[in-house]
Amino acid sequence: MSPASSSPAVSAAAIDRLFAQSEAERWNVSRERFAEAVGRAAEKLAPGGGAAADAAVATLHARDLALALACADGHDAAWEHFVMTYRPELYRAARAMTDEATGRELADSLYADLFGLGGRNGRGQSLFRYYHGRAKLSTWLRSVLAQRHVDVARAQKRLTTIDDPDHPAEVHLPAEPPADAARAQALRVAARAVTAALAALDGADRVRLAYYYVHGLTLAQAGRLFGESEATASRKLERVRRQLQAAIREALAPQGLDPADVTDWAEVARSAWDGALAEALGVPAPQETGPPSFKGKRTP
Repeated sequence: MSPASSSPAVSAAAIDRLFAQSEAERWNVSRERFAEAVGRAAEKLAPGGGAAADAAVATLHARDLALALACADGHDAAWEHFVMTYRPELYRAARAMTDEATGRELADSLYADLFGLGGRNGRGQSLFRYYHGRAKLSTWLRSVLAQRHVDVARAQKRLTTIDDPDHPAEVHLPAEPPADAARAQALRVAARAVTAALAALDGADRVRLAYYYVHGLTLAQAGRLFGESEATASRKLERVRRQLQAAIREALAPQGLDPADVTDWAEVARSAWDGALAEALGVPAPQETGPPSFKGKRTP
């Protein structure tokens, strides 16, 4: 299908300009695929087409649109870029709306829908199909997150009794399965291994982790604080992750465990990783006035 036939309301010249701005080829998004998305946006912005449509689509956030299209199509590099760039910001926004644990669950549920989990063979249609580039991708994501938060609040409100709205109705949840002693011991060992691995890092590497995972900085923002490019910041963060993985594996080995033996690393993260970064490391919120320093306490 030609670009003209897929988006008749928008001129080929207007699409060419947007496509050149979008860096779509970086994510293997074809001009035809991009033109279809622009055409859908034009139908909302200027249904009559013509010059009005060309002017309207000129305001689209072309780079964000191309990235969203690539993620919706399952492009691995695009999805990795999206996660590295937007995950900290979404976690930070979710924490601002609610508490730490609920915020993380809210953000994670959004990631699952963006990735398209839940369909046949574990993969369905991605939520990215609703993004048309009219707002910045970060703004759209926060809007979707806020709506999810409202939906959750409304669902909880429906559990409130009419006669006594200040007291929620009693909800009988299924009984939890009996505690698994072996699983509990594995989680404790894994938590100690994570804490020890974090403690073994030098100060600058702990700052990197805290800036990214606690304070929610993007790689570009963290790079500026370290006087580095975004690419360098990404490489160094990945190096720290690999160092942590090796240290955790080494700490588990004497206990007869391998990372694959721990069935719930999310629980370990809540009990060890998050706590160690947010509290024990003592890294303050960054100020973009100079290079970072580390004056926090080491983990025990």
